Amino acid sequence: MQKKVFIGCGAGFSGDRFDASIPIVNEFKNISEPKYLMFEVLAERTLAIAQQYRIKNPDEGYSPFLDSYIKPIIDVCLQHNIKIISNIGAANPLGAAKRILEIAKEQKTKKPKIGVVVGDDLLEYMTNKEILESPTMEGLDFSNNQITAANVYLGAKPIAEALSKEADIVVVGRTVDSALALGPLIYEYNWKNEDQHLLGSGTICGHLLECGAQVTGAYFADPGFKDVPNLAKVGFPIAEFYQDGSFVITKPKDTGGLVSKATITEQLLYETHDPSNYLVPDVTADMSELILEDNGKNRILVKGGKGKKAPQKLKATICCDNGFMGEAEISYAGPNALARAKLAGEVISERIQILGLQGKLRVEIIGGGSVHFSMDEASSYELPNDGDYRVRTSAIYPKRYQAQQMVDEVMSLYCCGPAAGGGGRGYVTPQSSTASILVSRETVNPNVQVKIL
Repeated sequence: MQKKVFIGCGAGFSGDRFDASIPIVNEFKNISEPKYLMFEVLAERTLAIAQQYRIKNPDEGYSPFLDSYIKPIIDVCLQHNIKIISNIGAANPLGAAKRILEIAKEQKTKKPKIGVVVGDDLLEYMTNKEILESPTMEGLDFSNNQITAANVYLGAKPIAEALSKEADIVVVGRTVDSALALGPLIYEYNWKNEDQHLLGSGTICGHLLECGAQVTGAYFADPGFKDVPNLAKVGFPIAEFYQDGSFVITKPKDTGGLVSKATITEQLLYETHDPSNYLVPDVTADMSELILEDNGKNRILVKGGKGKKAPQKLKATICCDNGFMGEAEISYAGPNALARAKLAGEVISERIQILGLQGKLRVEIIGGGSVHFSMDEASSYELPNDGDYRVRTSAIYPKRYQAQQMVDEVMSLYCCGPAAGGGGRGYVTPQSSTASILVSRETVNPNVQVKIL
């Protein structure tokens, strides 16, 4: 009988449902084979925010939702040898590990052995000049901006190394999302660099798991077209991975959602520019010859994954300060509401010019074309003039006070604008712009370390 490894995903983004891992953990308690629980809670935007928190307070910078994810399941995981793998460390993996140790102490549970992967922060060993001169893959020109974060996407091997040191929990910062699953598989099956097809299959498995309930029907649901049962109790995904590289995607028993060939296919194509060349640090995965087979209710067998040589360079995300966004909203309802909402937008546009505020102002009328159209674009909707409409304005400015001026102008519509505006809200938030660059493996690899706490 082939060795089987179980991997469940308890979160697919920062702020994902906090109790989603509990059904997975309850199912894993009764399984004797190796079992892992991953939390994927990091994106470019969330990492940029985390770096801002760390700059203000060196003890912060890890996921603000760490407690919400870890507290409900840490005791059961430690008691039943369910290992936790997560990029919950964000900009401060060591800080995250220390907080997890505090939680274990507070709950009077077994003290976990935590592996911490560091080395993704390029600012610790590359100069701004070296970063700015690196080849740019995508994003805006950031040569004249202050770099606030520069993090390279690490692979799965440091996670496997941490597990080889008997870590109960592995905390990382910026890695490729699929590495949270590939790392345990490399460790359990002792894969080497030459095992490219297996590494490719493990990467594909991680790609299916990484977005949580997207693969179990949640993001798939479209009533009357793609119906999904009991979405309020959607089960998050579990992979049963076999030694030959095949695996089953399923979900916990007695949970809602759906696992089908269609849900698997949609997630396979998510963020996949070229299915035959899916680049991650450990391998170039090839999904082009995958075979999907029904394996029971809410069980899909995936086989045929392949892999090729890993790319020569590693991707890194650069974040820079990009001024401040002002956002403000006000509502108009009742007879002639759409006309009043349009007039409010026109007043704000003219007032911004009178004040001399430089910046691209966007004015939207929610209910009258806000997602696909703004006020100055032709709308394909024929809407009644009577109804309920909300005017939203937004713009980015170099200085906070400028963004606040725009917000204040919308608030002034209470008495200075069309009749009966109400429910005004306004916010000013710092903004970051991002770009992706390519860096040499030789620069990164000597700086990647695994620490055991």
